Amino acid sequence: MKKSAWLPAVIAPVVVAGAVAAPMIANAANDPIAGTHPSAADVIASIAKSSDARYSGKVAQTSDLGLPELPTGSGGSSLEGDASDALGLLTASHTARVYVDGADKQRVQVIQQLAEQDVVRNGQDVWTWDSKARTATHVTLPADATAPTDGTTTPADLAKRAVEAITPTTTVSVPTRVRVAGHDAWQIALTPKGADTLVGSVRLAVDQQTGLPLRVTIAAKGQHDPAVQVGFTSLDYGAPAARLFDFTPPAGAKVQTKDLSDAGSHDRTHTGSRARTGAEPTFSGTGWQTVAELPAGTVDRSALGDDASGLLSQLTKPVDGGRAVQTSLVSVYLADDGRVLAGAVPVSVLVAAAK
Repeated sequence: MKKSAWLPAVIAPVVVAGAVAAPMIANAANDPIAGTHPSAADVIASIAKSSDARYSGKVAQTSDLGLPELPTGSGGSSLEGDASDALGLLTASHTARVYVDGADKQRVQVIQQLAEQDVVRNGQDVWTWDSKARTATHVTLPADATAPTDGTTTPADLAKRAVEAITPTTTVSVPTRVRVAGHDAWQIALTPKGADTLVGSVRLAVDQQTGLPLRVTIAAKGQHDPAVQVGFTSLDYGAPAARLFDFTPPAGAKVQTKDLSDAGSHDRTHTGSRARTGAEPTFSGTGWQTVAELPAGTVDRSALGDDASGLLSQLTKPVDGGRAVQTSLVSVYLADDGRVLAGAVPVSVLVAAAK
């Protein structure tokens, strides 16, 4: 996996205080939530029912964080390769096809102009494929591992992290009825009470029948329009074709392999069962003030144009000990020692966390 591939994978969860080891609301709903008006706790508990769901659909992600579109092409301010992958999440919109057959069979296809990126999990085998670079990576996971997504995000991914972030510092609204991708859903809003977060609210729309999260909408503090939204635009329940979870690298592709099947629990991060490879983030802070830190060497700053005329200088400003950018919803701090910190917090919180 590319070294900077962790950056988009970190930023998206952090926007909703992801990877927080906070307990979920314990009072599970035993009855279906369709038809009657449930409590917010019922809606949240119903999400657990969807862990074995089988479906296929189309997911759209939109981002409006107040940054300009990233420049492309050749020239002094161009952005290519890993750096484009890392920062593209902050400015671009994406569409993906999602296929899920229970907890250990998933496929996500991100379609771009003249290119395609795939993440395919079938049991312990995970393949990632980049058609533009013609590179494939095969990872063999531990038996109880969660699969790396290499930056892809679904409503279920974000909803799970938002629910994990519920603490006494969060206000949860009464559910309201909405429709998403032709399905009836209950929508609840999570509103942080604390001051040291850029998040204004997170709205979760959950299928009334299945508990599957259908849409997650994140608004920045003081703004009404979504800063980030991930939701289904079409959704059909039922097991996808089995062939969709088989992957064979095309002829001539560059293939990397990594066997993590023997990784012990002491080698896993607290965010789940993902085995550590040395480039994963560590986390500090709690709740909505969670900060993710990537170790030095994870991001190639030279690819960002690390000079006076480069993109790094255009998008960031000098701060104590490095450079930083603060959008409406997320801040990124590039320390002089090579570390990268990100969170849904002001830059000052990142600088303090780096010390």
